[in-house]
Amino acid sequence: MPFLDHLDEFRRRIMIVAGALFAASAILYVFVNPMLGWLLAPLRPAFGGEVPVLNVLGPFDAFTFRFKVALYAAIVLTSPIWLYNILAFLLPALKPKEQRFFLPTFFAFIVLFLMGNAFAYYIILEPAFVWMFAQGGDFVQVLPEASKFLSGITLLLLGFGIAFEVPIVIFYFVAFGIVPYAKLRKNWRISYVALMIIASVATPDWSPVTMGFLFGALVALYEGSLLLARILLSKRIDAQKAAGN
Repeated sequence: MPFLDHLDEFRRRIMIVAGALFAASAILYVFVNPMLGWLLAPLRPAFGGEVPVLNVLGPFDAFTFRFKVALYAAIVLTSPIWLYNILAFLLPALKPKEQRFFLPTFFAFIVLFLMGNAFAYYIILEPAFVWMFAQGGDFVQVLPEASKFLSGITLLLLGFGIAFEVPIVIFYFVAFGIVPYAKLRKNWRISYVALMIIASVATPDWSPVTMGFLFGALVALYEGSLLLARILLSKRIDAQKAAGN
């Protein structure tokens, strides 16, 4: 398409995503209290078994905080919409043979993003917050300020959701011949170091607990993606091997 048509297509998809986020946020605003109770439940051990009561400092902060909770929930629930529109915008740039990967990639993006969020919620939040609170010792009391707590939780969930997309990148590195399978398999130490860097960047708290769990999950996903590539792309991998790559 001409450049201006691309801009028009981009604007149209941005409007679709923005409209979906706005509508979902407006609906979810009504259900913030039960969502917030569910979101804070993993933090109970850090607060002596009780769900923390968050604090706001300004007269308008309660409204803005409630809207932020609704917006984050909308981002997660509308992930199929905004991921689809991102991929659909890039689809015309692919060759016909490459376009057949569109739907599998779309579903893989959704599943891995939700897996990352679930992994962070059910496995990471509790030990991460318990460890971070313990660093204050007996002389520091944590005041649960609403916006900062929400930012910390959502950054962890989103960070894990995004980091869990690594297998898709690895799979397409092999599929498109960007990095041959044999080279990824041979240089696994370098790959593990790269995964460790990704784990440190994706975790906003930089605690060894959070980074360690994420690094372990990324290693498992990395090895799984290589196994999947070896099964689905065996002919291409054999051809790369025959060519000396």
